[in-house]
Amino acid sequence: MLIAMTTDGDVLLRLAGEIDDLGARLARVGTELRTVQSAAEPKHEETPEQAEKPAEQQEEQQATAPQAEQTEQSRAEQPQQPQVPHQAQPQQPYQHYYPHPHYQGQHHQQAQYAQWQQQWQQYRQQQPQQPYRPYQPAPKVSLAEKLGKEGAGSRLLAWIGGAVTLLGIVLFLVLAIQRGWFGPMPRVIGGAVLGAALVGIGLRLHRTPAGRTGAFALAATGIGALYLDAIAATTMYEYLPAYAGLAIGLLIAVGGLLLAVRWKSSLLATAVVLGCVICAPIITQGFTPQLVAFLLVVQVASTPVQLRQSWPSVAVASGIPPLVASVFSTAFAGPGGSTANTAAALAVSGVGLSLALIVTAKRSGDAAALTLLALAPAPSLLAALLLPKTPAVLVTASVALVLLAVWAAGQWLDGWTGELAGAAGLLAALQTTMTLFDGSARSGILIGEAVLLALVALWTKKHVALFGGLGFAVIGGMIALVLDVPPTLFFLVRNRPDADLAAAFLVALAILAASITLPWVSHRLGLFKAAAENVVPWLFAGVCGLYGAGALVLCGALLVVPGRSGFLLGHVVITVSWTVAALVLLIRGISAVNLRVIGFVLVGAAVLKLVLFDLSALDGLARVAAFLIAGLVLLGAGTRYAKLVASR
Repeated sequence: MLIAMTTDGDVLLRLAGEIDDLGARLARVGTELRTVQSAAEPKHEETPEQAEKPAEQQEEQQATAPQAEQTEQSRAEQPQQPQVPHQAQPQQPYQHYYPHPHYQGQHHQQAQYAQWQQQWQQYRQQQPQQPYRPYQPAPKVSLAEKLGKEGAGSRLLAWIGGAVTLLGIVLFLVLAIQRGWFGPMPRVIGGAVLGAALVGIGLRLHRTPAGRTGAFALAATGIGALYLDAIAATTMYEYLPAYAGLAIGLLIAVGGLLLAVRWKSSLLATAVVLGCVICAPIITQGFTPQLVAFLLVVQVASTPVQLRQSWPSVAVASGIPPLVASVFSTAFAGPGGSTANTAAALAVSGVGLSLALIVTAKRSGDAAALTLLALAPAPSLLAALLLPKTPAVLVTASVALVLLAVWAAGQWLDGWTGELAGAAGLLAALQTTMTLFDGSARSGILIGEAVLLALVALWTKKHVALFGGLGFAVIGGMIALVLDVPPTLFFLVRNRPDADLAAAFLVALAILAASITLPWVSHRLGLFKAAAENVVPWLFAGVCGLYGAGALVLCGALLVVPGRSGFLLGHVVITVSWTVAALVLLIRGISAVNLRVIGFVLVGAAVLKLVLFDLSALDGLARVAAFLIAGLVLLGAGTRYAKLVASR
């Protein structure tokens, strides 16, 4: 505020100085005018009244007049003094010209602003100058330095002691079962009492700052013991039904995590989660659907903590174990799978996807939530591999529809959420297609889906769809090269059923369409440059297109004329069609560099086919027809192209 007042005071002082300067000049001009006027007036003769005045008055007037004239002349001859705008003018001389109180108050404000400015300059000079210190990043602390700090050893010992104690409780329960010690009910009650006692001691120790490290370890150990006791009562002794055991486990996990939030300790929250999930497979005696259900309870219980606190360790510790347990449960289920295992896998995928969407809706860049979103479909897709065809298709199709719906709603989602869901959904759609179709239909459907995804990418401007279409096209093309349109189709004459030829015809048509659509859409979306600037992808697409077009023509010729005659006819048509297509591209490429480059490449391919293949594989009239027709077309193309170039 003082700086602002000082700045305003400078402006007012400058303005007041200019006004005072103008007033002084006007006063001097008035004085000069009065002097000129008095000098120009004629001297009148003395009147009788003046003659009658006493001699003393006349002498007094004669003495006063020269002094007044001298005073006025000295004022007129006085040189003008320069005015300094930033300094306050003395108040006394201007009171002669501006006797009004308003101007006197203005000069008082100027003096006050000048005094404030002087005080501010003195204050700035009295402040010590801070030396410039360049920014230095915080030094990294190694693990040895962390352990060497005071109190680090005690914290490490406390947590190791808690983990060993929890493992000892689990081993004691197992040994008691094996040796027949006590009964099932005393074991369950004893475990509950021990867990509650550990939690109570931890709560008591937390009241003093010195005992909080031990309080964290004791509380985490006690909550883990209570949760494992609930699992044992449900799965081993069957004292509790499944829903009751899961509900009690949920309450225990939620209570432990809320305690961690209250104590503001992410380490305690992570320890609670790990204590509940790591030793659980020992209690359930392996990876079973019941184990997956109890691990899902911990993940659900951690959701409020993930929404309230940004603790990635809690998200990872609660999200990864259900995925791993479901995968192992599927592996141990064997061929054919089981209903319980499939339901558990679907539950893991559904819960993981839902929680990831909830967390990313609040924090779009949460790396842990995005990772869990990408891994969520894995258990269901792996479980579907062991199921019969119909259930497997239902599982994978359901997962694909849900994920693609999330992808379609990506405009309402932030960050990478929609893109990851779309990539996972396309993977599920690929598995659905591979499971549902077989034979020639599989490759044709995959390549057709690639064309459809390319058009979707062009419409929505989403690169994920284009990359998915490229993956579908590569997989479908590899299957087609092995089963439907193998390279031997162009070299060997075989009698194939009309149904296989028709399927190969459709597959070749799909390859040709994908070879045109995918590079065109990539170019429109800015991923591919023009053919003149980036030849490699366009050349690869052109080779794939020529392969598809050749297979299309050859399969069509074999359908019309079976046997060797159809084979020869097909090759003649292929060679002639390549030369005709090259002629069209060259003519259209007069003003388009891309078409001209493709046309010359096609001419080279046609000539190579004539020399390397047609000359040796064809015989008789087919060879003559191929060379004559191709030669005439190339000759006409050269003549026409030369005329067009010359006319430009």
